[in-house]
Amino acid sequence: MRILVLGSTGFLGGHVVEHLRTLPGVRVLGAGRSEAAEFDLDLAGDSVKRLAKTLEAAAPDAVINCAGATGGDPVTLAEVNSRGAAALCAAMGLAAPVARLVHLGSAAEYGPGVPDVPVTESGPTCPLSPYGATKLAATLTVTASGLDAVVLRVGNPVGARAPLAGLPGRIAALLRAASDDSAAVLPLGDLSAYRDFVDARDVARAAGLAVTAEGSLPPVLNIGGGQAVPVRSLVYRLAELADFRGRIEESSDGSARSAAVSWQCSDISLAGSALDWRPVHSLDASLADLWAATAPHGGGDSAP
Repeated sequence: MRILVLGSTGFLGGHVVEHLRTLPGVRVLGAGRSEAAEFDLDLAGDSVKRLAKTLEAAAPDAVINCAGATGGDPVTLAEVNSRGAAALCAAMGLAAPVARLVHLGSAAEYGPGVPDVPVTESGPTCPLSPYGATKLAATLTVTASGLDAVVLRVGNPVGARAPLAGLPGRIAALLRAASDDSAAVLPLGDLSAYRDFVDARDVARAAGLAVTAEGSLPPVLNIGGGQAVPVRSLVYRLAELADFRGRIEESSDGSARSAAVSWQCSDISLAGSALDWRPVHSLDASLADLWAATAPHGGGDSAP
């Protein structure tokens, strides 16, 4: 089975590639803008015709789209997330109409959650950020494309190589930079929100199950940890792993968007029934991997 992974050198894309390479009978093909990718592909800039030519050359049985932007101005987010998904669907319709498409969406598409009520795939979508809005536009495009497609609506991914654009990666980098300074102060925003964190390896395994599953799948599947975790507890757990002896200063001067979305948790039961999937990595294990991966020169600290 030939599987083309878009965004193969990114955070989630890298984990997806690593997982797929453990599956028997799978040939993994990487696509993206990095020189490490086997196929040069730019969803934001390539024409549909050029994308179709790339797909013809790759001849995939399935495509996993891990490409996307999490930060930047609204125009950039729209070009990469919304326009990119639309162009990919159009190109697949021309060059790979029977290939399965697994597209990574985001729980940010839901917007504010109701405390103690995990949101299902049929729940209302009301994103409060350009990122969430552009990811929702991509989901609507994929599910209406007529392709054999499924969107995995991913919670807050955590694990080795987490990007600085996300809170876990940013906090780990700050702690690594201050780990030898007992007088260090980490000024952070409001940490009172609750988020649904999921290990990047569990996301990768869900993508592998979705791309190899027989028969049709629901159009959208939630992929998360299945529980709402206080952001504050994640930060302090990372501080413990870092043996941080400084001080964490929390203020109300944080992201207004994050404050508006104070509680997020996904109901992951449909992924369980459709894919026989459930998360197997604990948040402690995810954070330990994240922290170890920030060690200088690619080294790793031992997990407790």
